[in-house]
Amino acid sequence: MNRILTFALACFAGVSFAAEKKRVVVCTVTTGFRHSSIPFAEKTIEKLGAESGLYEVVGWARQPGAEAPKKPEKPKALKPLDPAADDKMKALYEVAKQKAAEANAKYEAELAKWGPEQDAAVKAAQTKREDQMKASMAILAPDQLKANKVDLVIFANTTGDLPLPDRDGFIKWIADGGNFAAMHSGGDTFHGFKGYLEMLQCEFKTHGPQVSADLIAGDKAHPANGGIGEKWDLAMEEMYEFKDGSHDRAKIRALWYLRHHPVKKDELGYNPVSWCRNEGKGRVFYTSLGHREDLWSDDPAMPGRKNSVEVSKQYQAHILGGIKWALGLVPGDATPNPDVK
Repeated sequence: MNRILTFALACFAGVSFAAEKKRVVVCTVTTGFRHSSIPFAEKTIEKLGAESGLYEVVGWARQPGAEAPKKPEKPKALKPLDPAADDKMKALYEVAKQKAAEANAKYEAELAKWGPEQDAAVKAAQTKREDQMKASMAILAPDQLKANKVDLVIFANTTGDLPLPDRDGFIKWIADGGNFAAMHSGGDTFHGFKGYLEMLQCEFKTHGPQVSADLIAGDKAHPANGGIGEKWDLAMEEMYEFKDGSHDRAKIRALWYLRHHPVKKDELGYNPVSWCRNEGKGRVFYTSLGHREDLWSDDPAMPGRKNSVEVSKQYQAHILGGIKWALGLVPGDATPNPDVK
């Protein structure tokens, strides 16, 4: 009888104290450039939560579906033919001139259909879209985050000035113990909003053409290393440059970085790629990686794949480790390490 009672109590205790899944809200709203990798990002973040059993996405801030109609744009004028052009160039120019004439004719025909009614329709559609975007972002209001017991907010490839209900309140929510993670163009978001830029510790400046990347680990023991090790080679990715003064190495722990300029590899020097930090009581994880679809998705049949499936799985391990750390599920040092070289 005692054995049975002991077993029953043990089972009861196991159920009573089983860890609940952490609660995550994901934002993929954009008011600037919109990445084609966003649908893959959404699927991957949700998949990693389900497979690990550690967190669930309890809410989304997503883009409204329909784009507003746009007024026809006049085609760019064809540049004059170089007087020194040979016969081959002259023939090509004649083809280009014909195409330009067809484009102008199409433009004129579309413009002829445009009037005050179409202008009003565009304005109404834009207003509706803005209202839908604000409604979608309402889930990120501090009172809603608290009411929904949200543990982490993720900005996955967001861009521009998002219609966040309470920008300062959102940063305070993080500092008070809420947590934040962002991928890629999360660093190209809220230009001019000092609170966000200081919390994230970067502001996007520019990027060159997509290139191969030879990343160096700033902390091999951190969960966001993903078990990859000391070096991580990507076949192709869009590597960011950040504005001067927007990234303070004394305030972040470097997780991955480059030992040279993101594109000009003969220009040596530290260039940040991924890091973590504490914002008050909150944890912040950021990776500038995530432009390409074949980083987010490990589908071997993906058309145009440049990064191997193995690299895709490494990227998933990288962001999952960062998410787990931001949720406080695994230990990881956030002490700044400005001396890594």
